[in-house]
Amino acid sequence: MKAIMVVGDGMADRPLRELKGKTPLEAAEKPSLNWIAENGVCGIIDPIAPGVPPGSDTAHLALLGYDPFKVYAGRGALEALGSGVEILPEDVAFRCNFATVDDHLRVIDRRAGRIETDDASRLAEGFKEVTLEEHPEVQVVFKNTLQHRAVLLLRGHGLSMMVSDSDPQKVGRLVLKVHPLDNTSEAGEAAEIVNGLTQHLHEILKNHPVNEERKKRGLLPANIILCRGAGKLPDMTLIPLQYGVHAAAISAMPLVRGVCKAAGMRLLVVSGATGTYDTDVVAKAKAAVQAIQSYDLVFVHVKAPDVASHDGKVQQKIKMIKKIDEMMGHVLRNVNLDETVVVVTADHTTSLSTREHEGDPVPVAIAGPGVRIDEVREFGERACARGGLGRIRGVDLMPIVMNLLGKVKKFGA
Repeated sequence: MKAIMVVGDGMADRPLRELKGKTPLEAAEKPSLNWIAENGVCGIIDPIAPGVPPGSDTAHLALLGYDPFKVYAGRGALEALGSGVEILPEDVAFRCNFATVDDHLRVIDRRAGRIETDDASRLAEGFKEVTLEEHPEVQVVFKNTLQHRAVLLLRGHGLSMMVSDSDPQKVGRLVLKVHPLDNTSEAGEAAEIVNGLTQHLHEILKNHPVNEERKKRGLLPANIILCRGAGKLPDMTLIPLQYGVHAAAISAMPLVRGVCKAAGMRLLVVSGATGTYDTDVVAKAKAAVQAIQSYDLVFVHVKAPDVASHDGKVQQKIKMIKKIDEMMGHVLRNVNLDETVVVVTADHTTSLSTREHEGDPVPVAIAGPGVRIDEVREFGERACARGGLGRIRGVDLMPIVMNLLGKVKKFGA
């Protein structure tokens, strides 16, 4: 028995007036997702806990069976790991944005107009030999990933991850000074290093030829790096060791790839998988169908519904849900459903109204051999809430799936 688990990032939502009180999931035409609900068991999941808005990092840790309160050690290291950056146990890594600030370091745009990846890569070329005169012993590694996103890694003895963010999270606010979150000298040194790097990289960026070109084209310059989510490698028992399975993951997002890699899953590269609206979902589906021949568990992640919510684009979110449905249709037509468990859920609710992650539960549907089919006939937030799984936690999902695969050992005599 094998399993394909699909996560639509931020796919769950709240009812919208413009959709006559429906959520995008409820409004979208989605025959394949509805088939899974109708032929499976459904429920709703609190990724972290009821009413707690999850980050994408903690939500994915939970969906893979890890208690975030026990294993989470910051987002930065997971982002670095998923970006292909080698990270050692003492390294401290940050999640970063290319952003736009004015002459007073007030944030104009946290994503530099969602800068193209090519422009960001050209800007990052200038950071390869970055060092700080005050801290020559610290190695600095910077890598851009997708669009405005990047990772910053600091390698040195005794550095602490206990530092605040420089990202104010809101436009119109000044870039924040990083400060230590405890009274240790290690945290103080790390904060000093990040503040020094922020200023140094700003000096490199503000007159960079790429930014001069962008301004001529009427685009925002990417003239500063905002850092947040300092972290180190988490201490996790790998999924293959826990359950005796071979697992693979398909995602374009460095963070999700990092979580999956930390969990012991092999990362698969799919041409056309972008993490944006133009992502090739059929290519992902084909890759999943091929991978399930060799792996016991294939995890598939689609980012763009979350992007649509953060952008406030209702119809774009519905369009992405339809694309996920198209992806699932290909999977259902091309796998052996007598030997494959199919799981569909979301990592968190991202509200189109607030444009933020919310603490509302997300729907889940599981179809396959041995599943106790319930009375639910549609995949959606309210429909799935009436299902046989009831209301579960994120950390409960993986044991449920592995039990269906016969991979969970009996507890007790």
